[in-house]
Amino acid sequence: MRKNWWKILAVVLVSASIVAGFIGPVPTLPILHETIRNLYFHLPMWFVMVTLYLVSVIYSIKYLSSGNMKFDIIAVEAVNTGIVFCFMGLATGMLWATYTWGDPWPKDPKLNSSAIATLMYLAYLVLRNALDEEQKRAKISAIYNIFAFPVMIVLLYILPRLTDSLHPGNGGNSTFSDIDMNNQLRFVLYTAAIGWILIGAWITTLRYRTRLIENKELDNELDESN
Repeated sequence: MRKNWWKILAVVLVSASIVAGFIGPVPTLPILHETIRNLYFHLPMWFVMVTLYLVSVIYSIKYLSSGNMKFDIIAVEAVNTGIVFCFMGLATGMLWATYTWGDPWPKDPKLNSSAIATLMYLAYLVLRNALDEEQKRAKISAIYNIFAFPVMIVLLYILPRLTDSLHPGNGGNSTFSDIDMNNQLRFVLYTAAIGWILIGAWITTLRYRTRLIENKELDNELDESN
């Protein structure tokens, strides 16, 4: 129980944020209206994605400095999990855009940057699958990963601020804090973000342990064949 406290916390926080998202009170805002509830679902997905990509970069650096293949496994599984949350973020964003802007994918710099960043990390996974030699695959993908993360930050958080964008806080638009980001919205949003980040970490650890078991079984099969 002591080792699993954070998993229980994750379930409680996510469950509470989902309930608050569907039936909790929200401020009445122009244009957004009830769609502001999607704030509790859409934004946390990006928080999880960026957190897992950051974890992946850290372990890619650790791999390059140590050569420990376990660090490479953590790096790739963090990206694998992050990609899932990336698609969930895109899906919730498209749903939100449909009701607020009338188009699931309007001509918006941040949306286009998100698509490029997604393709960039999908290319990382394709690159790994294209290389057969284990050490070579790990080194090349680690270097790619280290360069991909800052590019992703520029695409998602810097470039949209330098041009016209529909997203709050970008292109001269007001942020949610400027509009009506009251304490209740903040509390539920942060609750959802922490809960989902813990869920993302949980999924990543499960994938990591699965990979270790698979690799151990493969090593045993090779030893038996020899």
